[in-house]
Amino acid sequence: MAQSTPSAAPVEAQLIKELAATYERMSEQIGKVIIGQKTVVEQLLMAMFSRGHCLLVGVPGLAKTLLVSTVAKILHLSFKRVQFTPDLMPADITGTDILQDDPETGRRRFVFLPGPLFANMILADEINRTPPKTQAALLEAMQEHHVTAGGTTYRLPEPFFVLATQNPIEQEGTYPLPEAQQDRFMFNIRVDYPSRAEEIQIMKATTGAGKPELTPMLDGQQIMRFQQVVRQVVVADHIFAYVADLVRSTRPKEKDVPKWVPELVSWGAGPRACQYLILGGKTRAILYGRVHVTTDDIKAVALPVLRHRIMTTFHADADGITTDDIIKKLLEATPVPLEKARL
Repeated sequence: MAQSTPSAAPVEAQLIKELAATYERMSEQIGKVIIGQKTVVEQLLMAMFSRGHCLLVGVPGLAKTLLVSTVAKILHLSFKRVQFTPDLMPADITGTDILQDDPETGRRRFVFLPGPLFANMILADEINRTPPKTQAALLEAMQEHHVTAGGTTYRLPEPFFVLATQNPIEQEGTYPLPEAQQDRFMFNIRVDYPSRAEEIQIMKATTGAGKPELTPMLDGQQIMRFQQVVRQVVVADHIFAYVADLVRSTRPKEKDVPKWVPELVSWGAGPRACQYLILGGKTRAILYGRVHVTTDDIKAVALPVLRHRIMTTFHADADGITTDDIIKKLLEATPVPLEKARL
């Protein structure tokens, strides 16, 4: 039998059922507004319950912004949308000190005016349209959950999620996120075109007079409690070994990687990818009513976790080979471990 490495006390069966049922209800509520995109919705909710941030990449008109605002409506959380533009400055999102009169003393003093980052859920719309220094201010807040102004540090409210959107086809006048900064996002979620049947359903649903009613169902305290439940999911040693093998196989200078990896990959994923694969696997397991992670859970989150953490070579780009193609090949090439633990 495999040795297990529990990360905390055993998960209560009631909490598992509660979280799985909540996930089903949330998916149903979102489905009233968002037609199709079930994988996108699942990955977004998985990231939220894992305490991760998401980067949604897709062409205009695929309801990326609508999806985020819909999620905000079914949660009892504060929500702010920031439209990123070339003239947006760091203080515009973090906040700044302003000079005000003190009614008690009559003197003037600096008072911190919080920016839009002081909310539970942030929609960073078209993050690649703003300069690097503003991007860096957002990414620092994502990592540290606080901002600093005038030498004073201010904590951001918990829970805190950033859901950023990016247009992959319009590059003129944009500032693409460097790979090191993309690494701060747990998932890179690819939003594709709907199917023909879904597109017809979208037309019928959005061109009529009716408007779906959404029911808020979770507050901040409940979300943080569920996040703790996810952390308690048990992971066996052979799953840790499988994740290590998969991530290390993305690195072209690693020993025993497939021969084609150095030809297609110039830089592979780092340890943060391992952490997010495990967390994503834990979340998927518990959302499906299980208290243990399987290799299928890891495979299900491999694309959104790894696609923005692998840099392709010129040879791969010339042949039209994407990071998704590489990850799929690695999933086929990485042997699935037996139940016997291995290191």
